[in-house]
Amino acid sequence: MGYELKQELRLTQSLVMTPQLQLAIKLLQLSRLELVEMVRQEVETNPVVEENGESSTDAGVEEPAPAVAEEPEMDWQAFLENQSDHGSGGIDFNVNDEENDPLSMLSDPEEGFAGHLTAQLGMCGFEADELAVAEFIVGNVDDDGYLRLVDTDGLTDGQVEDGVLAEICRHTGAPVELAGRVLGMIQRMDPIGACSRTLRECLLIQAMDMPVRDTVVEEIIKNHLDALSRRNYKAIAKALGVSVDEVYDAAKIINQSLSPSPGRGYGGEPAHAVIPDVYIEKVGDDYVVTLNDDGLPKLKISPYYRQLLKGDGALTPEARGYIQDKLKSALWLIKSVHQRQRTIYRVVECIVRFQRGFLDRGLKHLKPLVLRDVAGELGVHESTVSRVTSNKYVQTPRGIFELKYFFSNSVSREDNGDLTAEYIKEKVADVIKAEDPKSPLSDMQIVEKLKSSGIVVARRTAAKYREDLGILSSSRRRAVY
Repeated sequence: MGYELKQELRLTQSLVMTPQLQLAIKLLQLSRLELVEMVRQEVETNPVVEENGESSTDAGVEEPAPAVAEEPEMDWQAFLENQSDHGSGGIDFNVNDEENDPLSMLSDPEEGFAGHLTAQLGMCGFEADELAVAEFIVGNVDDDGYLRLVDTDGLTDGQVEDGVLAEICRHTGAPVELAGRVLGMIQRMDPIGACSRTLRECLLIQAMDMPVRDTVVEEIIKNHLDALSRRNYKAIAKALGVSVDEVYDAAKIINQSLSPSPGRGYGGEPAHAVIPDVYIEKVGDDYVVTLNDDGLPKLKISPYYRQLLKGDGALTPEARGYIQDKLKSALWLIKSVHQRQRTIYRVVECIVRFQRGFLDRGLKHLKPLVLRDVAGELGVHESTVSRVTSNKYVQTPRGIFELKYFFSNSVSREDNGDLTAEYIKEKVADVIKAEDPKSPLSDMQIVEKLKSSGIVVARRTAAKYREDLGILSSSRRRAVY
């Protein structure tokens, strides 16, 4: 069989994970204070941007990446002629002007990274057998966010991953298929890549969760992390059959957009004042959602630089290119902030529709709700809802809550109704408060008391809820008495 060289034209279409798309994803999961810091940093570092309005927040974070050179060139002259000094406008979210005392409610800190994950388990819709596996997995995660259940010396990544899965099955008695499914669901909670077994798996999960997947990024993570750590881009390019520039761009995405230690930054901290990101207020018979924009600078494009770009021949090509890049950065930030605000607004409005009973009548009427319910209603991915609800608080007529509070698995009643885990916890606490302190109730007796009220739970579930409430076992309660 002979070989021949020939040229071939091929038309392909692909999406690129641009810095702008990375910025939009990053903004979505920021809290309000983190967003304020990021916007103020843009004001401080970008001469094209000016602040239009007062703000009392002073902080800064890393500046978002500039736009890529390959983007279609904008018609700057037409753009500037159609722009006011106030930039690209805004979305009216009926900003709340009422002053709220941030010290009136304090939030208990999460108990480290495992506590952060545990708080999300009720949002995943786990069955009872799956929940037992999930609790074991979360209970064995380390501070970096990894499951380190086997000795990794001399083992390949694949052998480590198989070994950890086998350990999960051995300790929980779960079949491999169930354990693998539960582990995969946890790895896609917030933060993405939690409870990974290897660095390769951690980065690959994050890469595959990107809105636009990049095959070069994924191939580097799968097979060339060692070469990447040595910055041997030429060897990677040769192995993958791509250009060195493509490898360099992929390496930037891995370095800037993926986290090798998803558990970092979740250590326990002192209690802090909670300032809500969103307000839910009752107006007449309706509930109105407003976003807390307090401290968020209002941005506008500098009239001086607008005039410079409109001028003929006043700028060198280098200066014009610099100003255009800074203008792109500013416009993408403004657009991304608006997209973030609108997405949060839609998610909270959807939560209000689902949880109207809770807002009207209290905890007993908090409906079972999981991420896919809201995602399906809005036509977005579950990971989008997860990012929106991460690290954000909402003030309601019934108090201030983390957005994740409104998501919970259901517990069946004898009358075929459903109750949330939060409501059952409250009932467990009520049963224990009413017990004879000289003869505390065992977990099984608590189960019987709940059953008499029409609430059916397993002894193990009652014990878990008791522990979540920080209540000692019956023997220790008796000893304390």
